[in-house]
Amino acid sequence: MKLQPIACAALVLAAPLNAADAPSVASLKAEVHAIVDDYRTTRHVPGAVYGIVQDGRLVLVEGLGVRDPATGGAVDADTRFRIASMSKAFTALAILKLRDEGKLSLEDPASRYVPEIRKWKPATGDARPITLRDLLHHTAGLVEDNPWGDRQQVLTEAEFTALIGGGMDFANAPGVRNEYSNYGYALLGRIVSNVAGRRYQDYIRDTIMRPLGMMSTGYDIAASSPGSRAIGSRWKDDSWLREPDMRDGAFGAMGGVETTANDYAKWIAFLLSAWPARDGPETGPVKRATVRDLVALASPMPSVERSSEVGAPCRQGVAYGGGLRIVSDCDLGRVLTHTGGYPGYGSQMMLLPEAGVGMFAFSNLTYTSLSNANFRAMIALRKAGAIPDRALPVGEGLARAYALAKQVWTSGSLAGVPLADNVLMDLDAAGRAIAIRDLKAAVGTCEMTEAISPVSPMEGRFSWTCENGRVSGRVQRAPTGPFQLQVVDFKLGR
Repeated sequence: MKLQPIACAALVLAAPLNAADAPSVASLKAEVHAIVDDYRTTRHVPGAVYGIVQDGRLVLVEGLGVRDPATGGAVDADTRFRIASMSKAFTALAILKLRDEGKLSLEDPASRYVPEIRKWKPATGDARPITLRDLLHHTAGLVEDNPWGDRQQVLTEAEFTALIGGGMDFANAPGVRNEYSNYGYALLGRIVSNVAGRRYQDYIRDTIMRPLGMMSTGYDIAASSPGSRAIGSRWKDDSWLREPDMRDGAFGAMGGVETTANDYAKWIAFLLSAWPARDGPETGPVKRATVRDLVALASPMPSVERSSEVGAPCRQGVAYGGGLRIVSDCDLGRVLTHTGGYPGYGSQMMLLPEAGVGMFAFSNLTYTSLSNANFRAMIALRKAGAIPDRALPVGEGLARAYALAKQVWTSGSLAGVPLADNVLMDLDAAGRAIAIRDLKAAVGTCEMTEAISPVSPMEGRFSWTCENGRVSGRVQRAPTGPFQLQVVDFKLGR
C-alpha cells in the first residue's frame, strides 16, 4: 500500500472580503469539479468519485467517468472501490478499541499475541522487542515494502502463519526510525484476530463499520453485488488493461477494505466528530478520545518541502499516528491524511479537524490517488472562506482575564489584579506602569472593542485599533487555582 506524498498547488479562488460573504462548499462545486476532473483526465483515470464532509454531512459528492472501461457504467456515490492503505485507520482503531477494553496494551511485545514472532532473531544484540505501538507507527524496524505488500493481500491464514514463522531481517532496530510497513499492519490484523477471538474482518465490521451504518463496506469483494464495483485498471500502451482482482486474505488489514462514497462519508464524519474535545454523551462505537489517539500518539517523520509547483516555498512538518499521517501545512494548518495505492486502485482522504471538514477521493487506476487534486481543492475552498476553522468559545475565565487586561490598560496599573507570583518577578509594578504609559503615549486612545481570540480556555490574544496604530496583547491564566493571571502583556501591533 503506497503512502503517497501530498503536493499542494496554487490557489484558484479569491478570498471573500468578510465571513458574511463566504460561499458554501456546494456553491463551489464547479471549481472543485474542474480541479478533480482535470487531474483525473490528464492521468487517464477511468473512473473516480470524490466527496466533501462538513459538520457531519456529505455536502458535496460527485462520480466521474466509468466503473469499467470495457463495459461503461457511470461512477456514482454507491460505486464500490478498494481504498488500499486507507484501510489502515480501521485496523488502528480496532487495536485502540481493544486497548480500551483492557485486552491489550500498546506497550506489549507483539510476540505476546503472535507467538511466531518469538522465533525472529533481533535486529541487533541490544534491540528491544517490537511493541504494538511500533507496529502502529511504522517504527518496528521492518523494511519499507511497497509494492511487495500489495501482492500479499491474497495470503490464507495458514500461509501468513508460515510467512511469519519464516523469520525476519530488519532494516533498523525497533524504535529507531519510521519506515512504512504493510507487513506491520498485517501483523496488527493478526493481533486483532487473536485477541478478539474472531477474524479481524469480522471484528472491524461488527464493532466499527456496521454501527456507523457502513452496510456497503467490507473486505470480501466477492460478496459485492454484480455491477456495483469499480473495476481496477492499469494504463499501458495508451489503453486500459484490467488488473486481476485479489481476493480477501489474511494480509488485508493493511489495505483490503472496499467501500462506497456514501459509506465512507459516514466514516469521515465519525472521525471528525472527535473534535473538539468536549463534554456530552458518547454516540459512536469508539470513544472520541480514542479516535483522537489515532493522531495524538505519533512518531515523527522527516519534514518535506512542498513542490515548487505550489508557488511560495513551504516546509511541512509530518508525523505518523495510527493509520493517519499528521501534516502541518502553511495554508491548511493541521491536516490528518492518508493515501492508498493498490493494483487497480488509488485513494486519498484528508481531514481538517479544526474546521470540521474532510475530503476523500477514490479511483480505479493503479496507484493513482488524486491526492494532489484533493489538496488543491481544499486549499481553494479555504481561500474562498468556505471551510474556516471553527471559532473557539470564550469561556467565563478567559472573558474575566480579558476584562482585567482592559482594566490594566485603562488604569495603567496592575493594582487589584489577581496575579501569579511570576508576574512582578519578571518585571516589577513600576516598570510595567512605565511601559504601559509609554505605549499609550505612542498610540493614543484605543477603542478596545474587538473580541479576544482564544488560544485555549486559559489563554487569549487581542488587538485594538488606536489613534496612531494598533496595540496587540496577550493574557494567560495561571495553571492552578484560585484564578490568577501569569501573563498580561501589551505591545505595539501591526
